[in-house]
Amino acid sequence: MPPQINVSEYTYDLPDERIAKFPLEDRSASKLLFYNKGTIEHLRFKSIPSLLPENTSLYFNNTKVIPARLAFQKYTGALIEIFLLQPILPSPVISVAMEARSPVVWKCMIGNAKRWKEGVLERNIELEGATLKVEVKRLGTNEVQLSWNKSAARFVDVVDAIGKTPLPPYLHREAIENDKKTYQTVYSKKDGAVAAPTAGLHFTGEVIQQLRDKGVATNFLTLHVSAGTFQPIKTATAEEHAMHSEQIIIKRENLEQLLTPGRFNVAVGTTSMRTLESTYWYGTMLGRNSVAEFKIPKLLPYEQQASLPSPKESIMNILNRMDALGVDELTGTTEIFIFPGYQFRVVNGLITNFHQPNSTLILLVAAFVGDDWRKVYNEALASDYRFLSYGDSSLLIPWK
Repeated sequence: MPPQINVSEYTYDLPDERIAKFPLEDRSASKLLFYNKGTIEHLRFKSIPSLLPENTSLYFNNTKVIPARLAFQKYTGALIEIFLLQPILPSPVISVAMEARSPVVWKCMIGNAKRWKEGVLERNIELEGATLKVEVKRLGTNEVQLSWNKSAARFVDVVDAIGKTPLPPYLHREAIENDKKTYQTVYSKKDGAVAAPTAGLHFTGEVIQQLRDKGVATNFLTLHVSAGTFQPIKTATAEEHAMHSEQIIIKRENLEQLLTPGRFNVAVGTTSMRTLESTYWYGTMLGRNSVAEFKIPKLLPYEQQASLPSPKESIMNILNRMDALGVDELTGTTEIFIFPGYQFRVVNGLITNFHQPNSTLILLVAAFVGDDWRKVYNEALASDYRFLSYGDSSLLIPWK
C-alpha cells in the first residue's frame, strides 16, 4: 500500500514576482543551488561541470516542444483555439503522428468551445512557397480532425506554420517569437512535447562540451511532456490524484549505459528521472511476464511485492525483450507517481528547476531529498532565485 501523503504538508508561498516571466539572455548564467548531502552552495549554472564527478552519466530528455496552440476563426468572428494534447489517428505514437500526412485526429483542449459546436473551420497558411488550406472538424467533446490539401506536407510542418508556443499558464502572457527558441533545449530533437523539459534550458553547447571533455557521459532519452505536468494536486492525499500519462522512448544505448559499472546517474530534469525510474519498473514487469505491455501504472512502485530484481536484472529483462522483438528502442507510457516513500532504483542525482506549490514535482523532489526539500526552497526564496520554467536551477545530491 502507498504511504498516506497529506498534500497540504508539501506546499509553500510563491509570490508572483518570483516567477520568471522571461528567460535570461545567457542560458548558463542562471543561478544554481547545489544541494550536496545536506549542505547548500549558491553558484552559477555554468559551473556545473566542476560539480559532477568524472564517472557521471547524464541523462537528457531530447523531446522537442511543438507549437501546439492552433488558432482558427469562425465566419462569425469567434476565435477558437485548439490545444493539441495527444494523437489518436493515424497512430497514438507521437513520432508517427507528427510525420503523418492528412488527415489526423488528436485529443485536445478547445478554447471558446461553446461557440463551436459543429461545422468545419478553415485557415490558409503559407508552406514552402505554396498556399495550404487547413481544415479542422470537431468530432467530440475533446477530439478534432485536422486535414490539409497538400498530401506531401507532414503534420509537423503544418503545426510549425500555424501554431504558437504553448507557454505555461502561470506565466500569464502570450508567447512571442523568441519563445520558439528560448522555450526549447539546445539538444531538442524529437517533436511531440507541449511543455519544455525545463531543467535542460540552462545547458549550452559549450557547457555540454565541457562536460564531455571531463569524461561525463551524455545520454539522450525521450519523454514527451504533457500538459498534465502543470496540473496542481487538488486532492487531500497524493494517492487520490489523477496522475497524467506521458509517452516515453528508451533506447538500447541508454540501457547499456545504465549497465556500465560504477556510474553516477544524474537525471537532467524530473522528466528524465520519471523515464529512468519507469525503465526499472518495466523491467520488473517483464520479469513476471516476458511480453508485458510497456505501460507503467501510477502506483506500481508501492504495491506489495514479494521480491524485486536488482537494477541490473531489470535492465537485462528489457534488453532481452528488445532482442526478442529485433528492435533497438521501445515506446511506452508512464503514469509513475513519485512521492515521499518512493525508493529510487536508478537515479543518484537530479538537476531541476524550482517547481509550483501543490504540484506532483514538489512531491518528487521531497521524495528525493527528504524533508530537506523545504530547506532547499527556503534558501532559494531567501536568496532571490527565479522560479518555474524560465527560472533558476538546482543540482540535488541526496544522502542515499
